[in-house]
Amino acid sequence: MKAIVIDQAGGPDVLRLRDRPTPRPGRGEVLVDVRVAGVNFFDTAMRKNAAVDVPGLEGVGIVVETGEDVQGFVPGDRVAWLVMTQGSYAEQIALPAGRVVPVPDDIDDDTATALLVQGLSAHNFATVSHPVQPGEVVLVHAAAGGVGLLVTQLAKARGATVVGLVSRPEKVEIVAGAGADHVLVSTGDSFVEPVLELTGGEGVHAVFDGAGGTTFEASIKVLRRYGTLVYYGPLIGEVPTVSMGDLPRSIRITYPAVEDHITTTEELLAHMGELFGQVRTGELVVRIGRRYPLADAAQAHADIESRTTTGKLLLIV
Repeated sequence: MKAIVIDQAGGPDVLRLRDRPTPRPGRGEVLVDVRVAGVNFFDTAMRKNAAVDVPGLEGVGIVVETGEDVQGFVPGDRVAWLVMTQGSYAEQIALPAGRVVPVPDDIDDDTATALLVQGLSAHNFATVSHPVQPGEVVLVHAAAGGVGLLVTQLAKARGATVVGLVSRPEKVEIVAGAGADHVLVSTGDSFVEPVLELTGGEGVHAVFDGAGGTTFEASIKVLRRYGTLVYYGPLIGEVPTVSMGDLPRSIRITYPAVEDHITTTEELLAHMGELFGQVRTGELVVRIGRRYPLADAAQAHADIESRTTTGKLLLIV
């Protein structure tokens, strides 16, 4: 089979399409023909450090074989998956059955893929890390990105006023179309004064910051009393060092990880079921930014690192 292999640490050009041995499903595993694989910032960190052989956390495909002790799946089933062990940039992948989700017939491959890492992350942020309440005002960094667009919609569905931040004027319309009440073009910490002005000086109830370490301190400045900073941007820059003495009183900072949101198969199925339901009702509309052939994974990495893309990037296998 063909797979994208990381031969050495480096830039996007180290991603090469290679022949790899066809995997076999072990006990409790299913073998899947990959149809779509998702591209995430996490994948770029794996590439820069040569931390895995074949990158890719997520995808959608068709079950072709099941290992011993697998129940609930048969060849021909269309499934989605999220595995921290990577390996999805490939024509086939062997997966633990407990990390696999049946995809309903009314959810297409692209949408299902976008609801995995990014959808589950956004769900974690808006329902657990800071359970958004009706009447709150929240600030979403990188609001035109895959996670940002989903957080914006989930926060709106829960009754919040959403302020979205984008890096370029051409992204404003996209974020407004996702339901944001206010969209600001901002770089660095330039959003502080406009956000405080929008909130009458009180600040926001929550900041969802996926923009990296450069915005960490500014995000704290726009929080109101008992506000929450949901920080999830360490792969873009250095992880900030927090000195408790430098923080204002009565705020919360959380550093959520998607794997903690789906520690059991039951949690994975429940949260994905909720996201599928919100797509059906129209509360959640997935934006696919770009699609690439598997062989063009290097270009997908270059594009996601350029910060010029919007929505979800996909590899078509």
